[in-house]
Amino acid sequence: MRRRHMLHGLLLGPWWLGGVVPRTAWAQAASLSNLQLSRGDGALLLDFAVRLQLPRAVEDALQRGVPMYFVASATVRRSRWYWRDARIARVRRTWRLAFQPLTATWRVSLGALSQNHDTLPEALASLSASAGWPVCELSQLAPDGDYVEFAYALDTERLPRPMQIGLPGASDWVLRVERELKVPAS
Repeated sequence: MRRRHMLHGLLLGPWWLGGVVPRTAWAQAASLSNLQLSRGDGALLLDFAVRLQLPRAVEDALQRGVPMYFVASATVRRSRWYWRDARIARVRRTWRLAFQPLTATWRVSLGALSQNHDTLPEALASLSASAGWPVCELSQLAPDGDYVEFAYALDTERLPRPMQIGLPGASDWVLRVERELKVPAS
């Protein structure tokens, strides 16, 4: 019986570690360097800055003309003891990053606005930070117990369908950072 447990441990150990190791690898690809909430202009404002280190597979796809979408989302919630926490407000921003091979420039689009950059680090810097982003109106907030769930991620669901086939479980394509932050008192 003891040999059997040892054999299972030897056989399943690498498989189990295989599920743990990629998580630590991608955790270093995206990290928050700044996340702050403030009150101003009648709204709750969010400032964030994410440090991005693109995995080689993502960078190769970008060089070949595949656009990538990065999404920042913030959800304001109110704590409740009797039920799930109530959602007060939810906002989302989506950036599109694409390489323009004819001009050898990087194009970052946010809604109808677009900017061209000469290098990939410049383009990543423009899409990985935001200041003064209004999350909700101050009138929606309670005096106590509200918090913000923030997430910044690479949206792999917007990739071309053939590229999505092998993605589930591919750690090279997981760029995500999440944080929870208490709303400051007025």
